Amino acid sequence: MPEVSVVIPTKDEEKSIGICIEKVLRVFNDNHIDGEIIVADSSSDRTPEIARNLGAKVIKVDKLGYGNAYICGLEHAAGDYIVMGDGDATYDFSEIPRLLEPLKRGEADMVIGSRFDGEIKKGAMPWLHRYIGNPVLTLFLNLFFKANVSDAHSGFRALTKDALKRMKLRTPGMEFASEMIIEAKRRGLRIKEVPITYYPRLGEPKLNSFSDGWRHLKFMLLYTPKHLYILPGFTLLMLGILLMLSAYFHINIGYTPGPHSMILGSLLTIVGYEIFMLGIFAGVYGKRNDFLELDSITKAILKHASLERGVLFGAVRLHNRLRLLLTFGFKLDGEWI
Repeated sequence: MPEVSVVIPTKDEEKSIGICIEKVLRVFNDNHIDGEIIVADSSSDRTPEIARNLGAKVIKVDKLGYGNAYICGLEHAAGDYIVMGDGDATYDFSEIPRLLEPLKRGEADMVIGSRFDGEIKKGAMPWLHRYIGNPVLTLFLNLFFKANVSDAHSGFRALTKDALKRMKLRTPGMEFASEMIIEAKRRGLRIKEVPITYYPRLGEPKLNSFSDGWRHLKFMLLYTPKHLYILPGFTLLMLGILLMLSAYFHINIGYTPGPHSMILGSLLTIVGYEIFMLGIFAGVYGKRNDFLELDSITKAILKHASLERGVLFGAVRLHNRLRLLLTFGFKLDGEWI
């Protein structure tokens, strides 16, 4: 069994795949590593032919997509340590030992090569990606999942075989990079970053800045019902209640709320409550299907939830709604409305 498996996804990378494989082979030789190279390929050019001639194991990927390529390639990885890197020569595979060191010392379960802590060569990363796209998406990932990383979308990574088995990776596209970090945090895996150098790619770029960025953000939001549903729903709920109370007690909030404010407050309360409950249901569904962890708010609610309390709460809400309807839906200050 090999000690290290290097998995490289490719799509029409005939200009660079040879450079990448030769660097990996040099690392194996210089560091006396028993390793294998797996190329997960979806190319229509000479990429698979070049890879085979250099000794790599080429796996034909049936479906297009960054995530699909990695999922297919990782299934064939037999090494105790697995290194992942793109086949466009943007990552220097001679830096593989730097990624493996924390794994071998038992300091981490997954290591990410950070371009922002290291060096980004001139022309390697577009201005939009360097100063807006990557920092903003990394900020959201750290905020939602407490990942505490500086470069969430670096494609140069290493992890142990045990860590890979514990993560249930399934996304087909570019959001695969985000899923790895989210799954690692969910499973309690230790993540460490090491500085790397990022180079200009050889060949045509395949990223679509806005659509791929949106896919990352959408994926993160779907994995955090707390930020997508619960907190926005709770905010609308409280705003609606405050607005109704202001109208009921004639409290001046910059203007004197009237019947229209009461109606708006009722709508905000209903919509906020429904969104809030949708977040609770989404969290429970995700937990039962093992792709989400319950947040503290959902855990607290479920801990005290029961059928009897639910019926009682519903009866109280119905009573209050009828009372508000009778009071404000027909008369306000003695006048019919």
